Amino acid sequence: MTEVKKKKGEAFVEFVISRIHADNAFRAALTRADNPATEYQSWEYLAKWCDLDKDWERRPLATIAAAIATAKPARDGYLGIGQAIATCYDDGNQSDQAKAKFRRLLACDSVIEVCRILRPLLRLISSKEKSVCYGKLVNDLMYFGDGEKIKTQWASNFYGRRQDDSIDS
Repeated sequence: MTEVKKKKGEAFVEFVISRIHADNAFRAALTRADNPATEYQSWEYLAKWCDLDKDWERRPLATIAAAIATAKPARDGYLGIGQAIATCYDDGNQSDQAKAKFRRLLACDSVIEVCRILRPLLRLISSKEKSVCYGKLVNDLMYFGDGEKIKTQWASNFYGRRQDDSIDS
């Protein structure tokens, strides 16, 4: 049986997760990627995955890498970003706080803005020990140019409607 070629997001997440547990310098550098002022310390590791000159390529990887380095998961999660946000609250997607945070995410017009809004959301998700699917999120961010489609998938995930979450590249 031939192995299905992984999308870039899943391959990146697998690389980061496997390495953060073995290399403390790597994990520390990626943790600093969460702050735009210290993000440059992670560029050594991000350079093989993106064009560092392009914010719209670099920032999503830096944001997700920092979240993974902070959360230190053993494997990639399974929750879509919408469902992960909803599960952080007792009332799920009926919580006013969850709705407000999610609406703010949907109001973003660029991948740079999404990454800025995602940083505290990913910290919240990690603090509640929820298991977000980082690989899917990376792929979503990489194809955010088709923002309407990504946002409708996130909304379906938040409000509970099941669908095919993948965007083919």
